[in-house]
Amino acid sequence: MPDPEGTDDIDSAAAADETAAGLTAEERAALKELVAERKAAQRRRSGAGTGDGERDVLVKIAEMPEPDRSMAERIHAIVKEVAPELAPRTWYGMPAYAKDGKVICFFQAASKFKVRYATFGFDQAAKLDDGVMWPTAYALTALTPEVEERIRALVRRAVG
Repeated sequence: MPDPEGTDDIDSAAAADETAAGLTAEERAALKELVAERKAAQRRRSGAGTGDGERDVLVKIAEMPEPDRSMAERIHAIVKEVAPELAPRTWYGMPAYAKDGKVICFFQAASKFKVRYATFGFDQAAKLDDGVMWPTAYALTALTPEVEERIRALVRRAVG
């Protein structure tokens, strides 16, 4: 029976190319999530879907183990507070926040790729340019009041 999401093709192609491309199982899963997200977005644009970006983000956050979940919940609240014009959505299966359809910032749980720290990052549409070199992602092991304030400032600047 054909796969309605078209993800079987990704599995077989990814499995065949894993050695050459070096993709892990977690990376293949993220790519599958991206394909599903794009199809859902296309259905929403055509009026055929009933998806809700914020609901999708909250579901992803709820699925995270601690301490990722607590950090993602705080970041979600901070982004909504500081930049309500950003639309919550998922991006590669991660909570992300977009403006005019372009991802500005995202949270990547440490558990997503089995790494030692979570990441709060910014994509190219973020207005963080500072000379010829600037950071676009930050490692997070905890959210202290100081870190939360820094995130607020970065998000404000990114949507500037």
